[in-house]
Amino acid sequence: MRTAIASRAGRWAFAAGVCAALFALLAAVVAARYGAPYFFDESVHGWSVRHRPAVAVAFARGVTATGSGPVPYVCAVAAGFVVGRGGRGRLLTATGALGFLLLTQGVRYAVMYGVARPRPPASDWAAHASGFAFPSGHTTTSAVTAGLLAWAVWRAAAPATARLCWGLLACWAIVVGLTRVYLGVHWPTDVLGGWLYALTWLTAAMAVSAGRRPGRTA
Repeated sequence: MRTAIASRAGRWAFAAGVCAALFALLAAVVAARYGAPYFFDESVHGWSVRHRPAVAVAFARGVTATGSGPVPYVCAVAAGFVVGRGGRGRLLTATGALGFLLLTQGVRYAVMYGVARPRPPASDWAAHASGFAFPSGHTTTSAVTAGLLAWAVWRAAAPATARLCWGLLACWAIVVGLTRVYLGVHWPTDVLGGWLYALTWLTAAMAVSAGRRPGRTA
């Protein structure tokens, strides 16, 4: 049993290391040009600006709004309540889930101000934005929140239902990230950085969870 637990935790820890290395590499690549966009960034950004029918922009704004504000934090608390057992257990787990999301945000801000990457020109924006660009905040927040909800579904639902929910949650997190590029407020590499950053935290959390003995509080 201990060997199996250690092996499972080791696989997740390896995945976390890979994600962290890729994120660090991308951050270094972005910082190497002092935040200036690469050809890939400019090409995708230019296409987005040129293809913005009103209906698509309205849809993108609606989706992108779910990646910030109160929605992710309410979802994190709800995930904790689903996983927890008993009144005290639910309160502690909900607090832990919310704390996990807040921790990822705090570290993200440190990285964001460290890299200090400018956003695309404000004249190209189709949505409100503030602060530096890398890594994308909406992308990070929605991906971490999707991971927390997936954790709750894994604990509470049947396998078939859980897999369906995981797919829907992954699609939501991906689409939120894509809307940031489509609305012109982020370069594509900002969004890629947000996904890698979120995956680093989520896989690291899975490594810690997998290393715990069965029956212990989540």
